[in-house]
Formats: sequence, C-alpha cells, structure tokens
Amino acid sequence: MNRETTYHFVGIKGSGMSALALILHEEGYKVQGSDVAKYFFTQQALEDKNIPIYVFDADNIQEGQTVIAGNAFPDSHEEIVRAKELGVPVIRYHEFIGDKIMGHTSVAVTGSHGKTTTTGLLSHVVSNMEDTSYLIGDGTGRGIEDADYFVLEACEYRRHFLAYKADYAIITNIDFDHPDYFTSIEDVAQAFDTFALQTRKRVIACGDDKRLRELDAAVPITYYGLEDGNDVQAKNIVKDTEGSSFDVYINDEFYHNFMIPSFGNHNIQNALSVIAFAYHEGLDPEEVAKNFLSFPGVKRRFSEKVISGTVIIDDYAHHPAEIEATIDAARQKYPDREIVAVFQPHTFTRTVALMSEFAEALNRADSVYLSEIFTSAREENGDVKIQDLYDKVDKAQGILPVEDVSPLLEHQGDVVVFMGAGDIQKYEQAYQELLTSLEKTTH
Repeated sequence: MNRETTYHFVGIKGSGMSALALILHEEGYKVQGSDVAKYFFTQQALEDKNIPIYVFDADNIQEGQTVIAGNAFPDSHEEIVRAKELGVPVIRYHEFIGDKIMGHTSVAVTGSHGKTTTTGLLSHVVSNMEDTSYLIGDGTGRGIEDADYFVLEACEYRRHFLAYKADYAIITNIDFDHPDYFTSIEDVAQAFDTFALQTRKRVIACGDDKRLRELDAAVPITYYGLEDGNDVQAKNIVKDTEGSSFDVYINDEFYHNFMIPSFGNHNIQNALSVIAFAYHEGLDPEEVAKNFLSFPGVKRRFSEKVISGTVIIDDYAHHPAEIEATIDAARQKYPDREIVAVFQPHTFTRTVALMSEFAEALNRADSVYLSEIFTSAREENGDVKIQDLYDKVDKAQGILPVEDVSPLLEHQGDVVVFMGAGDIQKYEQAYQELLTSLEKTTH
C-alpha cells in the first residue's frame, strides 16, 4: 500500500468497490472514484465521507494515481486505456483485495445465496469483540489498518473469489446461478471446490446443502445446519413474530442458547455459521449471543417500513431460492396478513434458465406483480419477455409500469414485498409516494 498515491476507483458505485473505497479512506489513504451519473444507494456513504465521485472521463486519470478497476469494466474502458497510456498501475478489484487480506486472520464468506447477510452478521458480531475490518456486498466497508480480523464477502461470479486465499471460508450453499457464465450446476460446484481447496485453515459449510456435503477441501470442514449429522446444529427452534430462538449443540453437546431478531430458516443457518466461526476462534458465546440481538441487518435485505398501515419490505432477492426465503420470512413475521410480491427479474439469461423455479417461488405469495426485466451493462437484451414469466405465475395480478403502480393500492394494509437486484426501488418509491399522498388527502 502506498501513502503517496491517490487510489482512483473505476466504477466506485459498485457495492464491493464502494465498500473497498471506504476501507482505504478509513485507513488514511487518498481515495477518489468515477462512475455513471445515475444515483445508486451505495454512493451515500461515500458522499458522507467526502470522497470525490466523478463522471467517467479519461481526463480523471492522472500520473501518480493507482487505479482500482471494477470487474464490470473491460480493459477497453476509456479510463483504463488512459491509465495504461500514462503508465499508471491498474489493479483489478478482486486482485487488490486478495493482497489486502494478507496479514489479518481473514474470513471469506461465499455461497450462491445469503452471503451479504452472513458477512454483515459476522462483521457485526466480531467487530464488537475484536478489531475487525470488513467489506460487505451492500456497499458497507470499515478499515482498521492493524485489525486482527478481515471479513469479506466473496463473489463466485466469473470465479473472482479465486483471488482470495483466506484463513477461513464460510460457504452458505451451492445453487445454479449466473447462467451467463456458469455452464451447469457441476461447473458452479467445481468453482466452490477450487475455492475451498485454497482455504488455509478451515472451511465452515452448511451441511443441510447436499452439494456442500460433497465439497473437496485440504483443511478440516465444520458443517453447520438444522439437520442431524451437522457438527454445529440448531435444536429446539422456536419461531414467532419477534424472530427465532434455538439451542446450539456442537459435536452433540449443548453449547448455548441464541435468539436472532430475524426470520426464516435461512437466517438461523446464517447465524450458525457465525457461531461455528466464533467457536473455533475461542470467542465468548455470551458476547456472540448479545451481539446477535443488536444486529440491524444489511441494506436491501428484508428492509421494512410502514406507510398508512401497509408494510413495505425491500429485498435484493433475485433468484428463486432467495424469493422463497424472503416470502417465508415475511409469513413468519406477519402470519395474519396477505403477502404481495412485486418482482423485477434481473438478467435475461437467469430469467430463461430458471423460469419454472421463479414461478414456483413467486406462487408462495398471495398476489404477484411483475415489472419488465432489468437490463444492465452485462445484458441489454434477450430472447425472453416478462409476459413469458407472467403466464407461468398462477398468482400473477399484473405487469406494472413504473409510471403507474396504482394497482397496488388494492393491497393497502397488506405486506408488499419489493424484490430484485436492478432498480425495483423505483417502483417501491412510486408506491410509497402514492400511499403518502393518499394519507395526506385523508387527513
């Protein structure tokens, strides 16, 4: 790391990039970045720290900088081209992190689903007990230069996580996703095998996932989960509208009782991974239990607000397994209310590859509304239309344009869950404004 250089982030509004920029800033390094002009929720924390954000332009690149390039941007990007012309070092995001975590006890959290929430929970628990730097996929980052621990979210897309040789790996599950890159579930599993094989101290994996039971690793594997046969197991689970409590047994011996203020079996499993890590690092289970209770959650993961008696939930769920988990969590917390799903598919390839699974997951809601498929820099068009998914969803009520979300007014007083990884928040915002304006006119 160089105190003399300015670290310039190409694509600073990306969730991982913004988190890394915050880490370097907090460690006292000079940081700036560039991106598109469009607002993203990740930029708020950067603005709060007065980190300069510019619109993409080759002239942003100057001698004396070090460029950290977001993985979404090719070598042909104008700023990367200029950097190479000037002889400015260009380091890819995942490669930079791979070097950065050395010198700490590093914990890389990965999996097809649940990695952001698990990284957030682990970061919250451990940072309240030990000096900890962390990088979470919701754009949150904290940097302490001589931290004991470094907790990071590790994304499997394009095998970027193979840049990380962490002391510990937490793996939440293996599922087929990113069909624009992975060719099959076997291809996905092979990537996770490679990741596990380069972990240096211990793998902590969800034993309820049959594919993780076949994981290949060169270090010991601790399995956690709800089913018998796990090294770390939750028993005597009690779920209510406040959350879930459970006893934890380690190697069939009672360890401690825990309560989490979150919902669904997936959150119990996430908590078990943190408990397993704490156990192996000798952290006090009383403190772990206490820190669970104060975990505020992460951005865009079951984030709630109430307007005019209507519960609005914002969630990043964009895969069938995540949709199912989010709807089940809403049912646990609101067992007596109608659950309305508003879903925006993310990428054409994922929509085509998992069409039937999407329909099955969405049908767990009482009513379903869809929006047009989100187009991104990764995929601007495809062979599938939103009508194709709509025709498969039995509970579908309509396809919403962002200019008119008024059909949702039929569900005042219900629980409306907005899900997606694109710009579904535009629809959520439009609905909130509609509810707020109605509230004003009735008072």
